[in-house]
Amino acid sequence: MEDTPQLNDYQYELPEDFIAKFPLEKRDASNLLHFEDGRIGHHRFSDLPTLLPKNSHLVFNDTRVIPARLHFKKITGGVIELFLLNPVAPSTLIQESMQSQGPVVWKCMIGNLKRWKSEEAIKNEIRINQQNYELKARLVARDSMEVEFCWTPSDVSFAALVEAAGEIPLPPYLNRKAEETDKLRYQTVYSKIDGAVAAPTAGLHFTEQTLKEIRDKNIPLHYLTLHVGAGTFLPIKHDNITEHPMHREQMVFTKETVTQLYQASGNIVAVGTTSMRSLESLYWYGVNLISDPSAEFFIEKLAPYDPAAKAVSRQESFEAVLRKMEQNKSDHLIGATEIFIFPGYTFRVCNGLITNFHQPGSTLILLIAAFTNQQWRKIYTEALAKRYRFLSYGDSSLLWNKKISH
Repeated sequence: MEDTPQLNDYQYELPEDFIAKFPLEKRDASNLLHFEDGRIGHHRFSDLPTLLPKNSHLVFNDTRVIPARLHFKKITGGVIELFLLNPVAPSTLIQESMQSQGPVVWKCMIGNLKRWKSEEAIKNEIRINQQNYELKARLVARDSMEVEFCWTPSDVSFAALVEAAGEIPLPPYLNRKAEETDKLRYQTVYSKIDGAVAAPTAGLHFTEQTLKEIRDKNIPLHYLTLHVGAGTFLPIKHDNITEHPMHREQMVFTKETVTQLYQASGNIVAVGTTSMRSLESLYWYGVNLISDPSAEFFIEKLAPYDPAAKAVSRQESFEAVLRKMEQNKSDHLIGATEIFIFPGYTFRVCNGLITNFHQPGSTLILLIAAFTNQQWRKIYTEALAKRYRFLSYGDSSLLWNKKISH
């Protein structure tokens, strides 16, 4: 790939005291940087409804963060920590696995793996609604770190057990243990579908009042689901950024949402980079369907940069997706993406983005650089000068790129 961005060009100095270790008391009291046509303005997040043009559409990721960090104590006294990554059996679909009332197998990150013998069962006692449950974990594949979970009695879902016993997996850069308040605050007010191990943090600023004010302007709100994986925190370690292994994440779209976006005119504003990556992935799935009606809904990380990839309009792409859903008589579309968005990418769906301030040298900085036509450093320099709060619990921004191709 020619003119591949180099990692060093997307670094900046982020002092530790700029990282927001805890959320503000009020979600919408955070700062909001507004960037449009090279100009920067400063607001409160509660001002967002007044900054959105009336012909806008907002797209939210309604994934819900699960308390994915589980602790089991061995008879010998040692503690095994399991971090749920993605389901393996009986279904690879996160939502189905979470709702299962029978044994499930998940790929995990495992703390103290050396102290856990293969096939050895470890147990955890859990109390739900005045009922005791025994949750057992068994290491069934050491190399791939696959763990089987089963429980008795089996009259509750795996989601209920995880909710009762698990710990919210805060980002590693917060460098602190999760507190009880994080169960509420590291979750958007519109979260719905269990499955993420990291929050779509752009949405953490929204309140019910903010959403009401946006609806009162007759700005439609649309929802998709992308289950954010632990790979979102994986730092880029290669100077040639294309060598970075992008994490594969599950997405779910309803037919209603795809139809609404197909019919939409005006500004489509992604709430968060996860919504942005999902929408751009949906576009490329439609492109693939036009050339191959049997195409799988999986977008490889560099697929959009293939010179053979023939771009079409947003409407043509989404029409192909809707046609496929009609043929399958399906109201839901489930897929996966590794899409890697960096400078050189042509955006096809969104011309607005609501997002927080991201880590130096991260895949998210590269996305911001691409979306702002390489003006990210101007934006971040201004945010640092105004002492904005950074990362997951930090402040927000509303960015525009009115020149994207539809």
